[in-house]
This record gives sequence, C-alpha cells and structure tokens, in this order.
Amino acid sequence: MTLLKKISLSVAFAAMAIAAHAQDNQGIYVDASGVIRWQKDHKEAAFYGTNYTAPFAYGNRAIVRRGVTAEQAIKDDVYHFSRLGLDAFRVHVWDQEISDAKGNLIDNEHLRLFDFLLAELKKRKIKTLVTPIAFWGNGYPEKDENTGSFANIFGKEKALVNEEAFKAQENYLKQFFKHKNPYTGLTYQQDADILATEINNEPHHSGPKERATEYINRMTAAIKSTGWTKPVFYNISESPWYADAVVKADVQGHSFQWYPTGLVAGHTLKGNYLPNVARYKIPFDTIPAFKTRAKVVYEFDAGDVMAPIMYPAMARSFRAAGFQWATQFAYDPMATAYANTEYQTHYLNLAYTPAKAISMLIASKVFHQTKRLDTLNNSNTFGPFKIDYKGSLSEMNAETEFYYTNTTSSKVINAKKLKHIAGVGSSKIVQYQGRGAYFIDQVAPGVWRLEVMPDAIQIKDPFEKASPKKEVTRINWVTLPIGIELPDLGSGFTVKGLNQGNTFNAAASKNNFRVSPGAYLLIRKGLKTALNAQSNMQNIALGEFVAPKADQEGVFVKHEALASVSADAAFLINAEIVGLGTTDSVFIQLNAGSRWKNIPMQKNQEYTYTATIPAELVKNGLLKYQIIIHRANGDYIAFPANEKGNPNAWDRLETESYQTYVAAKDAVLEIFNAAADGKNINIYSPDWGSNKVDYVSGENPSVLQLNLAINKPKPGQLMGFQSYFADKLEGRLESLRNAKTLVIKVKANAENTKLKIGLIDNDAHFFAAEILAGKEFKSIEIPLNQLKKAAQLLLPRPYPGFLPLYYQPTDSAAFKLQNAEKLEVTFGYGSNTSATQITIESIYLK
Repeated sequence: MTLLKKISLSVAFAAMAIAAHAQDNQGIYVDASGVIRWQKDHKEAAFYGTNYTAPFAYGNRAIVRRGVTAEQAIKDDVYHFSRLGLDAFRVHVWDQEISDAKGNLIDNEHLRLFDFLLAELKKRKIKTLVTPIAFWGNGYPEKDENTGSFANIFGKEKALVNEEAFKAQENYLKQFFKHKNPYTGLTYQQDADILATEINNEPHHSGPKERATEYINRMTAAIKSTGWTKPVFYNISESPWYADAVVKADVQGHSFQWYPTGLVAGHTLKGNYLPNVARYKIPFDTIPAFKTRAKVVYEFDAGDVMAPIMYPAMARSFRAAGFQWATQFAYDPMATAYANTEYQTHYLNLAYTPAKAISMLIASKVFHQTKRLDTLNNSNTFGPFKIDYKGSLSEMNAETEFYYTNTTSSKVINAKKLKHIAGVGSSKIVQYQGRGAYFIDQVAPGVWRLEVMPDAIQIKDPFEKASPKKEVTRINWVTLPIGIELPDLGSGFTVKGLNQGNTFNAAASKNNFRVSPGAYLLIRKGLKTALNAQSNMQNIALGEFVAPKADQEGVFVKHEALASVSADAAFLINAEIVGLGTTDSVFIQLNAGSRWKNIPMQKNQEYTYTATIPAELVKNGLLKYQIIIHRANGDYIAFPANEKGNPNAWDRLETESYQTYVAAKDAVLEIFNAAADGKNINIYSPDWGSNKVDYVSGENPSVLQLNLAINKPKPGQLMGFQSYFADKLEGRLESLRNAKTLVIKVKANAENTKLKIGLIDNDAHFFAAEILAGKEFKSIEIPLNQLKKAAQLLLPRPYPGFLPLYYQPTDSAAFKLQNAEKLEVTFGYGSNTSATQITIESIYLK
C-alpha cells in the first residue's frame, strides 16, 4: 500500500470517527428518573409530530394508483410536516413487506422508500422513533396479501410466545439495525436524527408473564447486539394486565396510545368532545420501576372529529401526564387525501383539512412550551393558548407568533413584534375569505414570506365508508382579495411571486391585493434590498410551494335541510356551493302546500349562499325544495340529486328533494327518534358479547324503537347511550325558549326499573334526573328545573380502557336549555343478578 493511500485511509477513518462522535452528541438518553434528555446539554427534550405510511401497504399502493411517484408524495408531505412545525415522526414498519419466514431482511422497494423517507425527514431536522415490527398484514382496507413473512405465518399473538417466532424476530432485528440507509450512508444507530426504537407495535401478550418479559429482553438484546446504544421503548398500554412483566424488562421507556373518541364511528362526531381529552391518567405508578421509565405516545387521534380543537387540548394533557414524545396517527398523504381512504376514522392533511392542520401546529407549540408534569389547567385559556369549542377555534396569541384555526376577533399581543402568522379565515392582521391555510413569516425587517394554500371545501362526510371513487374534500384554486396589516410592512408594499411559474408582481393597494395559491415575497415600500430566493427560513426555501391541483368536477352543493321549522315563521336556508362561475346563478325551487316558488339565493361570502323563505310559504306539514344551479350557458343542475335538466320542462321527472317538517305552534320538539338517530348514537356497552342493541317495532311497524338489554349483569356495570340533537332545534328556537319539560316514552322488562336521563350542554355540563320505568310504555315527564348536575359518560369510550369513564366539570353552571346539545340515558342501577332491558320510542321537549 502506498503512503498516499495510507494517508487517505487514515484521513477517511478519522473523518468517519469524527462524524460518528458528532452524531452521538446529537442524540438523547433517559436519565435515572425516567426523563428524556439531550446528550449535548442534558436539557429535557420534547418531540411532537405524526405517523405517516407512504412507503408501505395500502398507503403506498394508493399513491401509485393515483399516478404519483412515492418519492414525490413523500417530498410533498414532508415539506408540509416542516411547514406545520412538526419535529417527530414514527410509523410501525410493515415487517411483513420486508422480511421472509426466517426473519431475513428483504432489501426491496418498501425498505428503499422507508430509507428515502428517513432521509427527507433528516433534511427537515425531523426526528424519528423507529418501530421495526408491526405484525399487521399489508391489506387494510383491502385484503391482506400472503407475504410469507414470519408475522404472516405466526400472527401477532403467536409471535409473542412461539420459540420459532422469537428466533425469526431476533434474526430480523439484527439485520434491520445493521442495514445501512443508501440515502444517508448511515445505519439507524449512526443516524443522529433517529433517536430511539420501540420494539413492536401494540403487542397482545398472552401466556405466562415470565415469557412476556423474556420476549422483550431477547428482542432488546438482539437490537443491542448490532451496536445500538439508543433508548429502547416497549408498549405498556395495549396489554395493561401484563404491565408488571413489561416493566421488569431491560428497556428505558414505555409507549402509550390515546384514542379518546373511539374509532370508526362511521360518521362525523358532533358535539363538545373536550371532556374526552381533559386528562390522561396513567395507572402504572404503583409499579416501582415504572417511575424510572420515560414515557412516549406512539399514536393518538380524536377519531371521527373534524373540530380543530382537540390536538392542542391533547397536547396539554400529554405534558401534564409526563409524556415527552407524541405522534398523531396518521397524516394522510396529499395524493390520496381527497377521498380519505387510508384510515377512514382519521383525517389530517394541510391541504385538505387546513383548520385541523393549523391546530396541529398550535398543538406542537403547546407540547413544547408546556412543562412536563405541569399542573393540568383545563381552562379554555392557558398561557398564550385558547381553545374555543363554540367558535371552532384553537389559537396561539404570543408576542412573536399568532396562529388560529378559524376567524378570530382576538386582539394581537404586539403587532410590531410579530414574526410568524398562520391561520384559516380572518383576524386583526389578515382579512381573507378563502378556505385554505396561509402562512406569513418575517424573513428580514420589512420582508415577509406569504404562502397561501388553495381552498378546501368538504363536500361529504369524510368518516363515512370510504372509496377512491368518492371525493370528500374538493380543492379549488381561486384568486381572492386579501388584506394584511403589519406595522413592519406598512401599506403599498410590493408583492412578488416566488414559487415556480408564479410571475405575480404588483404593489398592494394600501394593505390589500388579490392572491392566488402560491408563495410570495412581501417587501416594504421603499426598501431597496431583500433576500434572494435561495435564502432559507426554518428549513424552508423561499420559493418552496406544494399543493394539490384543482379538482375539475364541476359544481357541487353542500346543504343539510333543517329537521323542522315553526309554521308561519320565516327561516333561512344556507348552502355551500363550489364551482359556481361568476355569471352563474342559483335559486331554490320550493314546493310548499302544492305551491311552487322560485327564490333566488344570495352570495354572502366565498362559497356561502343564503335565501330567506317567507313566512307565508311556511305552512304546517312538509316543505320540499331543491337547490338549482343555472349556468350562464343555459344549463340547469338540481341538487341534492346533482341532476342536469331544465326544472320547468314538461317531461322532467320528479327527482330527489330536500325536506323539512313544518311544526304547528304547540308541537313538541323531538330530540331523539330511534329510526332517524339510531345510526349516529354513541352506545356504552361494557359487555358487547352479552349485551344487546337492536331496533324493534310495536303496534305501528313504521315506528322503530331502540331496545337495550343487559343480559349478564355485573355489579356496578351500566349500559346507555348519548345522542347529539342540537341540529334538530335550529329551526325551532322560539319553541325551544318556551319548553319546560323533558319527556321520554319508555318501557322496561320489570317494574320500577331505574334510569337516569339528562341533557349535556355545549360547555360539557350534564344535568340529569332519575326516573322509574314499568312494563308498559309510558311517557314520563321531567320538569327541566328538576335536572341536577351529574357526571356524564365519556362516549365514545376512550381507548385504552383504563382511561376515565366519567367527566364532571369543576366549575358551577346553571342549566340553560338553549345551550343543550346532547342527551344521555343510562340504566342498570342496582341490577346485579337479573337481566335488565329498556325500550325507548321517543324523547322530546315540550
């Protein structure tokens, strides 16, 4: 070997050693008290982000079917992660797609894409928790493939007890952690942005507890045999009855999940679900060794909830419980988010769910700025943060940052010191009617970067049964007026397009200009120098911009008819309409008492149209109507059928209509109807194997009744349900003000069967009364002034099941019917030996 080669090799090895040392200094460790700390300065660490599945399974297949490369999809979404301020990533690797029966690692497209994703995250300084074993098949929501992997052969349960499965997993883990990422040139141990590992995903332990401990220790040893020195975590919440065995294992921390509103409701959950996220109670503190373990949340989400208020509240509860890592499950790839097909019960994407995405940005701030084990403050305001259920608003209002998920009237702390703004809707700084998110960041004094996403209009319930054929959110590119009032910009500032193809260049008229989706540089009037487009800002290049293309599906009307209105009283019809041209028009064709009437709809703001139905047309009975689009070219489109054709043509067949019942002056206000509301109620049934829920008919076969039965009663075990009804009352507000009594028509299988019935208001106060039902149907009346404060059930039941079942606010509040939005009925009190059954026909106010 020549001297030159020897010197070259010595330099190379020295460089590798220095790089490895630098990587080590950027990692984390768990101290003796179970606290995650940075190696570089020993300060506490905190990480908040998301799960994302694009390299694997259905997520990958669906992206490719859309004609998008997985690499491009990953780049696009990781940019949005960074745009939202996320700094944590986790996903359960589909071992079934990258391993064989013996646990040999298969270097294939899925592993390559996973490495590509890790490299893209690294560029954005987003940290990773690696979970190398998922056990899951790769099909959902499609059929699983026969991959021939060890997990495919043994399944989740056997994989945790079978010796051959142990050996296969040990082999797999050794090869997985020795594997070198071709995009970074590093093993996962060498990569400083990969912070820790969680051995597997949601283990279902069975058999002797000693075997469970042995499994964890053997997998940990296999990982460490590769040179792994980073923290190892193991799930403790999925099999809580094995907690003591899990804590005995040689790991540094434990992982938890939180699904506080259950999963797969099949529809959007309406109402105030903040009580479901008021507290995360960990039940393992009685195990001494647990106190020395770090705690992370590998998955969380408020399933089936669109309200952009849940993530900040969950982040607050996580920090109060001592968690230092939290990753939502799961971020929808932008390429497939139009249909929400990957995981029907979850829905999060910056382009398609802008308000929820901005709430993730705010939640990340909550997580990073709230101290670990901080005293839990369940107030709607805490520090710079505000959570407003009624306003569908999460907000951060600080000296240099201002973020909001909906239009807000909050006074800015100090407009002169603001550096970062992000939001949906309008504020004291931004006036904008678009439906997409926007970001405004100071690049330098007098120079700001504006990024505007296209409008996202939800046209169908994203939590219903999903299909690639069903669009649930429509993207619309439109040019709209925007006003920006920042002291640092002043008025008359210059606006220059930054992203590729964006040639916009104009001066604002005072503080206003028209904007299309894209990235822009805003430059104070008279400022001679500005940063060039190659400058970077928080890992984001000035000219970067990622957004889905506009949908070309034509016009769509989103409208829900009022359940009922009062006779002889005018009422308002609201609709959201997307795809309407500037010279198109829209009107309501109304059939009221066999009288046909066309009533024009007026545009209130972008996408929002209204029409007032005059009192003389609102007569007792059934009111039917259609919303009809009249195109400038003469075409007509009638909704809800979305059918083309002239509504006045002699040969036009009758099509689907919206309908609203018109109530007589003294009619009751029905808040629960078994036939109409049964599919949307939240049932509490702790024993689904024995309890029964069905719908039956009585003397009138067209009238359904809700039948609930506790067939194998246990001490203290109840059954019941909650139902949202606020939307039923929107057209009957005058009648609501006059209501004095709550009425339930009910029977039971035994005399004197105790029930509790009550109403929950929009601040989560529950007011209830106890009643006795008999064997025959009876309408039992409860004066509203006799309802007393009580603890409500948390429904849908939060998961894991060790979390609180009941909630009662600590503040005092008087019952106000106009604030009521949900009802709750429970039974099974004192029924420890005999089966108990109740049947409900209706519940109403009068």
